[in-house]
Amino acid sequence: MFVRRAFQVVNYRFHALRTYCSEPSRIEKTVNTVSLLGRIGADPQKRGNDAHPVVTFSLATHSNYRYESGDWMQKTDWHRVVVFKPALRDSVMNYLRKGQRAMVTGKISYGEITDQEGKQRSTTSIIADEVIFLQNQN
Repeated sequence: MFVRRAFQVVNYRFHALRTYCSEPSRIEKTVNTVSLLGRIGADPQKRGNDAHPVVTFSLATHSNYRYESGDWMQKTDWHRVVVFKPALRDSVMNYLRKGQRAMVTGKISYGEITDQEGKQRSTTSIIADEVIFLQNQN
């Protein structure tokens, strides 16, 4: 009886391990898409090294609110945009400037970085798949 029970436990653990390590029986579709239209906060910056370059820039979007008193308020949100794709990275560096309007499509990414003081900070970035440059109207 004890041997049979031990075999069942081992068999269960093996099955659980095999299920964990093998391909899932059902793959779910998920969506992580962000579209932003706003103004560039500063000229794009190239970071990283020659083997793994990356371009980053900030994008401002805003929302307008009207209070019951009739007063208007504008709330500005700043988004950190990161560009990894080589051709897009070069275009952003060459043509995108502070104050220009742009539309960014990509996905949102959360992570952690260690600051200069050694403290962990959480970060949120938009990983750009597409950047559309819009002309300023004079």
